[in-house]
This record gives sequence, C-alpha cells and structure tokens, in this order.
Amino acid sequence: MKKSILITILIAAIIGLIFGSLGSIYVGPWVKSKIESAKIIESISEKTIPDVVKQASPAVVSVIVSKYVPILEQEYYNPFGDNSPFQIQIPRMVEKGKQLQEVGGGSGFIVSKDGLIATNKHVVIDEQAEYTVLTNDGKKFPAKVLARDPIQDVAILKIDANNLSTVILGDSDSIEIGQTAIAIGNALGEFRNTVSSGIISGLMRSITAGGGGFSEQLDEVIQTDAAINPGNSGGPLLNLYGEVIGINTAVATNAENIGFAIPVNKIKRDIQDVKTSGKITYPFLGVRYVLINQAIKDQSKLSVDYGALIQKGSGDNEPAITADSPAEKAGLKENDIILEVDGKKITEQNTLSNVLMQYSAGNQITLKIFRKNKEQTINVTLGEWK
Repeated sequence: MKKSILITILIAAIIGLIFGSLGSIYVGPWVKSKIESAKIIESISEKTIPDVVKQASPAVVSVIVSKYVPILEQEYYNPFGDNSPFQIQIPRMVEKGKQLQEVGGGSGFIVSKDGLIATNKHVVIDEQAEYTVLTNDGKKFPAKVLARDPIQDVAILKIDANNLSTVILGDSDSIEIGQTAIAIGNALGEFRNTVSSGIISGLMRSITAGGGGFSEQLDEVIQTDAAINPGNSGGPLLNLYGEVIGINTAVATNAENIGFAIPVNKIKRDIQDVKTSGKITYPFLGVRYVLINQAIKDQSKLSVDYGALIQKGSGDNEPAITADSPAEKAGLKENDIILEVDGKKITEQNTLSNVLMQYSAGNQITLKIFRKNKEQTINVTLGEWK
C-alpha cells in the first residue's frame, strides 16, 4: 500500500515536472507575447487629452531669447558748456554700459535624449542673441542653434543634457480634417505648458507668415482651431495617440481660432540632416512655378491639366528662372511645364517641391517637360540651396 502511494506520488511529480517544463517553454512565451501585444495596443490606441498632455509635457520646453541691451540713465547738462554764464540744464539719456535682458521667447520640443530640440526659425532668428532652454521640471540650459532651415520656419537647437524625455514623431501624411488636435506651448512667453485643443480645420494651406522683421512663404501647412498664441511658436501639435503631427508656427491675426502648423514629416528631414551632417541641406533647382489644375489650364489656355508651370513672380526680383541655377544651366525656360521628375507625375497632391525633397544636392534628375506643345526630356544636376 505504502509502496503504491510512493509510486503514485513519484509519477505525479514526474508529470508535473514535464508539464511545468512544457509550460515554461510554450505557455510562458505565449503569455509574455500576449502581455507585450496588450502593451503595444495600449500604446497605439487613442488616449484622453489629459493622458496625451501627461505623456508629451515633459518633452515640451520654453525657449528664452536674451540680448545685451544698453543701460540708459537720465542726466542733465548745459548745452552752452559747463563754464557758460547761462545756468540751463537739459535732460538727456546716457548709456551706462549694457546688460543681458530677456527680449523674447517661444516653445520647442525635445526630439532626442541627448538634447536635440525642434523649434521655429523665427524664434531663434537673431544671430546676435543668446538662447536658454527651460525644461518642464524648471531646469535651465544654455542652448546652441545648430541649424536654421533655409526654406521652412524650423530650427534645431542643442542643449548639453542626457536621458531627456522625448516626444513621439507621428505621420502627418495620415492626418484627416476633423480629427482632434492638441497644442502645447509657452503661451505669451509667460504661461509655460499651456494646453489648448481643437480639430484639424484644413490641410495643404499656403500662407505668408511674418513678424518682427521676419517674413516667409509657407506651403502645405496644417490649419487648426486649437488656440495658438504668441509664445506658442515652436511647440508641438499632437494627435490623440500622443504623437507630434506638426510644429505650431503662425496664427491669423485678423480672425479667431485660425492657427497653422508645419507638418512633422517636413521636420523629420531637418532632424536627420542635423544628426548626420550637422546642417540642414536642400536640393536646389531654381524655378518659380505655379501648379496646374483644371482652373489654371482653362485660365491660361494650356494643353495639359497637371504639372508645374514655370512663371515669374509679381515683383521685379522674382524671375521665373534663377540666374546661374541648375535650371538655367540645363536650359529650362519661362512657360515650360514640368510634367514629371524621374517618372513621378507633378500634381497638386504630388508637388514639385515634395518630389525634389526626395533627392540631395548633386543628384541628377530627368525632367519631362512640355514646351511649345511638345514633350521633351532634360537632365538636370541639382544644386544646394544657399
């Protein structure tokens, strides 16, 4: 009897050992994979606005602009000289040295753990100014401007820090009109990490943004009704996944709740350029153009309804072809229509600038053009935007 009980216990122990081993081999990884899958699903599912703010805020910074300005004091003097019999004293302002003073500010967001920060170019446009980054936890860091984008209102800063919180960069090509948008930034240069929310109101807008002596044409920007105020410039525009979909850039001053952001996919190139080469480079063709659609075709009595029509601008300094540019050297002319670049059709959705962004300075491309009712091809070696 005792012997049979011992045998039964031994058999049970062996079976338990076998199934325990099998469980650790098969069931364990299965459970682990299910847990990891649940974490992935949770990370890619939409969040509440407070959750998005909690996730992104540690990576949103304030950018402080400071300059040495004169210290002026009022004093009185005699315009006829100190030895004059006329005792007349006139006030005047006299410079008594200089002091570093805060003169402006904006926002930014951290894109790498070692301190790369994206912001607007107009926030750090003054090369004579000094810049300081104030992080969400109140720490201050001197900031160096690594690069200013020659075309877009984007700049990349660097602070000397490590293991920083970073934002998640989303895909601005996948956003839709009507989806929720969240803006975070240093509103009015005073209220850090101010949050506003709204929706994506429009896509592919073209605007002229300016202020403080800075003006720039911005194309294909995002329109949102999330409140964007002075000081918000350079802060992130986020979706409900907690991903950055744009960089807040401008607001329509003669309207309410019309703000604009540069799509994040345009910023990714700048970040990568700085990481690899320390500067931002763009391929340069050297043409001024208007994209053709049915309305342009009818208005200008063209033979095609797509492509980029090379035209001069309204000003005297806006030629159709830039002097000594790759376009001029290749023989492109005003009123030529660029139909394709290396077989890629140019349309309102697939613009010439977007296609050229797929190339680098020094690359040779083949253009299919339409000139005097005939198609022909031209080879062009792209230059570098200066």
